[in-house]
Amino acid sequence: MTKPSKLGPVTKVVDPQELYQAITQASSQNPAEVHASSKRVEELLDYFGTFDGLHEIAATRSVPLPVRKQSIIQFKNKALNHWRSRKLLSDEQRVRIRSRCMAFFDEEDDTIAECNEVIVAKIARQDYPTNWPSLLADIMDVIRANLEVCDSPNSDPRSTLALRRGLALLNSVLKEFSGVKLLAGVNTMINIVDQLHEVMFAYYSKLSSMISALVPLALSDQRTADNLIVAHFIYKCLVKMALWLWPRLAQPEGGFAKLEPWFSQLFQSSTGQLKILSELRFNLVLALRASGASDRLTLLSVDRLTRHVLVFGKFFRRLQQLKPDKFVQLPTGNQIVLYYWDRVVQATSGPPELIQDAPTAVFPVRFLLQAMVLFKENLSRWTPFRKGGPKTETSIDCLWELWPCADESRPALSQEFVEDAVRLLVTRFIPLNLADLEGWMSDPEEWVNLEDKENDQWEYELRPCGERVLMTLSSQYKVYVTPLLETTFKQIIAQPTVDSASVIQKEALYCAIGRCATHLREVIPFSQWLQHNLLAEARETNQYYPIIKRRIAWLIGKWISDMCSPANDPNVWDILNHLLRDRGPGTDSVVRLTAATALRECVDTVNFDIDVFVPYLPTAVTELVKLMGEADTMEAKQRLAKSLNAVIECAGPRITPHAQMISEGIPQLWTAAGEEWLFKAELLVVVTSLVSAMKEQSSLNGLIVPLVQDGLSPGVAINLDEDALNLWLAAVRNSSSLGYAGGPGLLDLVPLAVSLLSNNLDLLGKIVSIVESCLFVDAPAVLQSFAQPLMNAFVKALTGQAIMTNQKDILVCLQFLAQLAPATLWGQAMHFAGLFSHIINLLNHDESSPILLTECIYLLARIALADRQMFLQLVSATAETMNVPEAKIWEAVLDHWWRQFDHMSEPRHRKLAALGIASLVSTGRPEVLDRLPNEIFNLWTDVFFEVKESRSLAENEDASPLTLHWDLDQVPQSYYADSENTIEFNRRKTFLDNDPVRTTQLTNYVAAALQEAERTCGGIHIFNLYISKTDPTLLKQLQNELQGE
Repeated sequence: MTKPSKLGPVTKVVDPQELYQAITQASSQNPAEVHASSKRVEELLDYFGTFDGLHEIAATRSVPLPVRKQSIIQFKNKALNHWRSRKLLSDEQRVRIRSRCMAFFDEEDDTIAECNEVIVAKIARQDYPTNWPSLLADIMDVIRANLEVCDSPNSDPRSTLALRRGLALLNSVLKEFSGVKLLAGVNTMINIVDQLHEVMFAYYSKLSSMISALVPLALSDQRTADNLIVAHFIYKCLVKMALWLWPRLAQPEGGFAKLEPWFSQLFQSSTGQLKILSELRFNLVLALRASGASDRLTLLSVDRLTRHVLVFGKFFRRLQQLKPDKFVQLPTGNQIVLYYWDRVVQATSGPPELIQDAPTAVFPVRFLLQAMVLFKENLSRWTPFRKGGPKTETSIDCLWELWPCADESRPALSQEFVEDAVRLLVTRFIPLNLADLEGWMSDPEEWVNLEDKENDQWEYELRPCGERVLMTLSSQYKVYVTPLLETTFKQIIAQPTVDSASVIQKEALYCAIGRCATHLREVIPFSQWLQHNLLAEARETNQYYPIIKRRIAWLIGKWISDMCSPANDPNVWDILNHLLRDRGPGTDSVVRLTAATALRECVDTVNFDIDVFVPYLPTAVTELVKLMGEADTMEAKQRLAKSLNAVIECAGPRITPHAQMISEGIPQLWTAAGEEWLFKAELLVVVTSLVSAMKEQSSLNGLIVPLVQDGLSPGVAINLDEDALNLWLAAVRNSSSLGYAGGPGLLDLVPLAVSLLSNNLDLLGKIVSIVESCLFVDAPAVLQSFAQPLMNAFVKALTGQAIMTNQKDILVCLQFLAQLAPATLWGQAMHFAGLFSHIINLLNHDESSPILLTECIYLLARIALADRQMFLQLVSATAETMNVPEAKIWEAVLDHWWRQFDHMSEPRHRKLAALGIASLVSTGRPEVLDRLPNEIFNLWTDVFFEVKESRSLAENEDASPLTLHWDLDQVPQSYYADSENTIEFNRRKTFLDNDPVRTTQLTNYVAAALQEAERTCGGIHIFNLYISKTDPTLLKQLQNELQGE
C-alpha cells in the first residue's frame, strides 16, 4: 500500500482487511452489527488509504453486492470532499481511482452505476483536463464502439448496457461543467462542446429517423426499448450543451458565436422532431388501447417514448425561462408553442379519461402542463396591445404561415382564438374534477392546505395552471376576455343551480371572475351581486352547495384584497360570518376554513372600515377561536391564528370586550401544540397583538408571564425567542404597572431579563430594550428588588463580547436609570458591580470608541445632575478599589469631558455636558476648579452661544415655562425606540418634557453652581485664585452671559 505523505501531522494507515470487515458489517441486515460497525467506519474514513480501499471494494465484482453498494456510497459521500487531501490520498491512489471509474460501464446494478456517475463528474470538475486528460476520449470511445455494435443485427445486451452507462456518465459530466462559473471551467466547457456537439448531433439524427418509423408491433421488441433509451440519453447530452450555450450566444467574446448555427439547427430539428414524436406516440397509444396490448416490453417502450417526448418540453421551457425575449425570435419557436396549445385543445375534445397522470395515457398530464406553461409565458409576446407590437390581428392559422417571413412585427392571436381558449379553460381545466372532490371529502383540512399552496405549485397541477393561463389571457387580451366573461357571468347567475354539474360549472366561473378580478371590477356590479345572489347562495342548504360556498368565500377575499371594492359593505361581513359559523346542511369545514382566510384578506386592506365591521366582530372572533380548537392539523390552526391576529390588529381597542374569551383558549392550544413551533409562534403573535390593541386596559399578565417564560426556556428559545421577546416588550410598553394583584406580574420576569442580559449575546439588543421599558414603567420597583443583579448583568454584558451597538444601548439605558430612580437605589449597586470602575477604564483606554466614550460622559453627567454627592462617593470608592489617588480618577473624567465635547452634535447633549460639569463645579473639588479658567469656561461659553433660552414674563419667574430657542426640532426618532402607538411613547414624551436639560435655564444653573463652589471651597479669596487665571476677554464674555447682557 502507498505510504502517506510525510508532510504535516502523521495519519494512520488503514488495514485493508479491517476496512473490508467493517464495511461488510455495515452492510449487514442485522441492526446490531450495523450499529456496532458504523462508528468504526467513521473512524476509518480519517485513515490514509481508506478511500482507495473503498473504491477497490466497490469495483471488485466478486464482492457481495450489498458490500459493494455500501463501499461506493461511503466513497461518494466522503471522498469527494477530500479529493485533494494529501493526508488521505496519494497521487498514485488518485490515478488508480480514476482508472477504476472507467471499469463501471458494464455495471449491472443501477445504484452503483449512478454513484459512479456522480463520482466521475465531481472528480472531473477538479482534474479534467489537467490530471485526467483522457476522460472525454475514454467515454466517447465506449459510446462509439458500443453504438456500432448496437446498430448491427446481432447486438449484444452488454453493449447496450455499456452504451447506456457511457451516455449517462457523459450527461453527468456535462451537467457538472455546465454549472461552473469560473473562467477556467467555462473554457473547459467550451472545449467539451467543441469536441462533442457535431458528433452527438449526428448520433441522434441517425437514431431519431429509426424511432420516427415505429409501428405498434415494434413496441414489444427489446431493440425498440433500447433505441429509445439510447436516443433519450444522447438528446439529454445535446440539451445540456445547448442550454449552456444559449445565454452566451450574444456574448461577442469567448468563441460562442461560431456555435450559433449548430444551436439553430438543433432547435429547429427539435421542434420538428417533437411534432413527429408527439403524433407518433399519440397514434401508438391509441392503437395499443384498441388492441389491449400490455406486455412488459410494450409498456417499457411506451414509458421511454413518453419520457423522451417530455424532455423536449423541458428543453423549450428552460430556453424560454433563460431568455424569454430571444425565445420568441427563434425560428419555429412560436410555431412549436402553438403546436403544444393545439394538443391541449385536442386533449379536451375527447373523453376525460384520455388525460391521466401516467406515461401510458393518451395525453399525459405532464405533457399538457408543459404545453400550457409554454403558451402562458409566450402570450405577452403575441399581444397586439403591447408597446412595439403588431398593428393587425393574425389568426392561429395565419401565424403558422406568416411567422417565417415576419421579421419586424410579431403576430397576434385573433379574438376568436382567445375566446375559444378562455372557454376551454373555464369549462375543462378550471372546474373541480372527481379527484379534487374525493380529496376534499377524505381530508378536508389537507385539501385546503394544498389549495393555499397553489401559488407555488401551479406549474405542476392542471387546474391551477389553467387558472394562471386565464389570468395571463385576461391581462394581455382584456378587450377580448373582459366582455366574454361579463356576458358569461350574466348568463350563468340567472340560471338555476341545482345539480352537481351546474354547481361545478358555476364554481369554475366564480373562480375565473376572482382570478381576473382587477380586469372585471368595472363591468361586474359587485355590491348588487352580493345582495341579490351571493347572500342567498351562502345560505342555500343544497348538498352540492359547499362547492359554491367555499368559492364564494374565496371570491370575496380575492375581490376585496385585490382592491376591486372597499371592505365597507355589510353584506361582505354578513356572508363571511355566516359561512364561518354555519354548521347545518349544505356546508362543511372546508367552507369555514376558507371563510376564515377570506376574513383575514378583507380586514387587512387599506380601505377597511372598522365601524362597519364592529357589529360582526363578536361572531368573527368567537368562531375563529372555536375553529382553532376544532382543527386537526397544525397548519390549519396556524392559518386560523393568522386570521384571528389580523382581526385583532384591525379592531384595535374595540377587541377589549372579547379579550378574555380569546385569552382563555390560548393555554390549551399552547399545551396541545407540543413542539409545533410555527403554530406556537403564531399564538405568541396573537397575544402580542391583543396586548398592543388593549394597551393599559390589558389584564393578561397571568397569560403573558408563563408564555414568555416557556418561550424563552432552554430547548424552546431557539424556536420561539424572537416572538416571545416581542410579546414581552409589547406587554411592558403597554402596561401601567409591573405588578398584578391577582397573580404573576411583569416584575416576575425581571430575573429572566437579568439572566439573558448576562448570558445571551444574540438577544442582547432586545433584552436591553425590555429592561429600559421596565424602568420607564416603575424603575424604583425594579431597583428595590433587583438593583445588584441588574448592575452585575450590565457589567458582564459591557465587559464581554457585546457589539458596540449593544454597549451603547446599555449606556443609554443606564442614563435613563439615573434619572428615573433616586441615587440611593442604584449608587451602591453601581459601585459593587464595578460599573463606575468599568467606565473609568474605558476612559483610560486609548482604543475605546469615541461613540462609547461620549455615551460615558452623558452617563456621568446624568449621575452628577441626579446626585452630586453620589458622584463624589463613587469617585472615592472607585479610587480605593483601583488603588489609585482620586486625582487620577478626576483626571480621566475631566480630560474626556472636554475631549468628547466636540463629538456631541445635538444641542441637548452639549447642554447636558454643561449642566453636568456645573454640578461638579458646585462641589468645590479642587480637581474640578483647576479646570475652570480654560476648559470649563470655554465649554460654557460655547454652549451659551449655541443654546439660547429665556423665560416668559410671569409673576413667578421660576414657575414660568422655559422657551428653548435651540430646541425647535423634535428629538431624533431613535429616542422613542419604536414605541409609537404604545403607552410608553407618552411616558417617554412626558419624561422628555420634564428633563432638566429642557426645564433648567443653563445661565441660572451655572451662576448658582459658581456661587455654591465659592462657598464650598472656602470663600471668595480662595475661589478668586482659580478665577484669576482666566483670560480677561473670556471672563468678560462669561460674565455678560450670566448677567443676561
